[in-house]
Amino acid sequence: MRRIAIPCALILFLITSLLSGCTNEATVPLATEFSALSTEAKVGEVINFTDATTGGTSPYTYEWDFDDDAITDSTEANPSHMYSEPDTYSISLKVTDADGNIDTKTKGAYITIASEIKDLEAIARRFVELFSDGKFSETTELFNAEMNKALTSEALETMWEDLTSSEQFGSFKGIVSTTPIEISGYEAVIVTCEFSKSSVGIRTIFDHEAKIAGFQFVPPAEQEIQYQEPAYAKPESFTETECTVGTGNWQLPATLTLPKGIGAFPAVVLVHGSGPNDRDETIGPNRPFKDLAWGLATQGIAVLRYEKRTKQHPTKILDMIEDFTVNEETIEDALAAINMLGETEGIDPNRIFILGHSMGGMLAPRIASQSDEVDGLILLASNTKNLPDVILEQTSYIFSLDGEISDDESKQLEEISNQVNKVKELDIDEGAIVLGASRAYWADLMAYDPVKTASELTLPMLILQGERDYQVTMEDFDTWKESLAKQEGVSFKSYPNLNHLFIAGSDKSTPAEYSQSGNVAQAVINDIVGWIKS
Repeated sequence: MRRIAIPCALILFLITSLLSGCTNEATVPLATEFSALSTEAKVGEVINFTDATTGGTSPYTYEWDFDDDAITDSTEANPSHMYSEPDTYSISLKVTDADGNIDTKTKGAYITIASEIKDLEAIARRFVELFSDGKFSETTELFNAEMNKALTSEALETMWEDLTSSEQFGSFKGIVSTTPIEISGYEAVIVTCEFSKSSVGIRTIFDHEAKIAGFQFVPPAEQEIQYQEPAYAKPESFTETECTVGTGNWQLPATLTLPKGIGAFPAVVLVHGSGPNDRDETIGPNRPFKDLAWGLATQGIAVLRYEKRTKQHPTKILDMIEDFTVNEETIEDALAAINMLGETEGIDPNRIFILGHSMGGMLAPRIASQSDEVDGLILLASNTKNLPDVILEQTSYIFSLDGEISDDESKQLEEISNQVNKVKELDIDEGAIVLGASRAYWADLMAYDPVKTASELTLPMLILQGERDYQVTMEDFDTWKESLAKQEGVSFKSYPNLNHLFIAGSDKSTPAEYSQSGNVAQAVINDIVGWIKS
């Protein structure tokens, strides 16, 4: 083998160059980073932040913004901060090095501050005690403002009478136990109660001010059913990254599920149905959006899902409730998610799809009409009827499940019907809340026609429906088919055994079915994958 002689001077030059490359900090770009000792605290507790910036040329100067108001709150390297109001806060750190290089790091919805420590189990127990004693006005004093607007003491009385007169439960005997749990970042307590014919859990959910933000009748705590990952999901075939959708005061924690391998991958934005949903659209032990994300990513399709604005920022929503519409509830965040995907490495910007479920599907055509980045729509159980009529139909269906509608139920239906008429006629006083929303909300939504808007789009669409769905029915599905059947690129499919969550079952679908564990059917996953890749 021939050896090549290298002059000593050249060797010295190479060594010197390598060493100078390792020790000269200025050759490493400035990269701002930080952490907090804890990202959750109560009002009045101190949070300690630690700088972890690298690169650039020291010394550094720091500008910390602890509440996303563009005002510098600290110039220390490792500051502490105490919050006085419960909320979710974004944190920004701007670092300038000795050479004037600047880099800023922002972590959206990074710090969660709850109200002062309170005994939530005691509050939940007190709620059930007042409820069972018939002290319905006192019961509502434990509610937050949104709950008080949505649920009157009269409605509570009717609810309790229906519960205790039903064949399933019977008369109230007492409280058996209380079990604290966490649901998508919110604290909750299951109060297990004994009735003469069976036991039931009353799951009480608290906001960050220890006020009751909702309650549900669920299986007793010891029978609480857990989420089961779908068999078709292969977690080893994808990665999940925490990220943030949106900017400013409306940042939303999100998860990007990205297939492993070399992109660019087609991608789907999941848009929630009505109500304050989390990113998994959790209901009972079921997480249909997680099923969709994992199922699609297993087959090479990226998925972005995020906390709904009404779930993440309920207090801010209440402050603007009179002007609140679906633009703020859903559309703005969906558009932000679409834009984010278009700028994400590994995503094909020419293959971004909206998948809307229920009300999210109803709004999908409106979202697409405001974006040039959408390449197709997937509508799952998407209603064509106006929302007030849907509310009335759903309530009537539930009341009829036992074969008859009682006098009390008839009164409730009459009251709901009166409210539906008020909404349709926009006979809503300033500041009044009807069917859970203001005049501005209903005026905006009643002026929107999802079928007409969809017919004006030139995008491919896949419209899917569970035939056992009682919330959005085959009547809605038939309306989509009749209106769009001749439109190029629109496909339809219904599934005989699937409910509103696209989970299989038998017989009539009921609300109780949602407390049973299941997964989005694999056939639905396969059909979506096949359509996107076709």
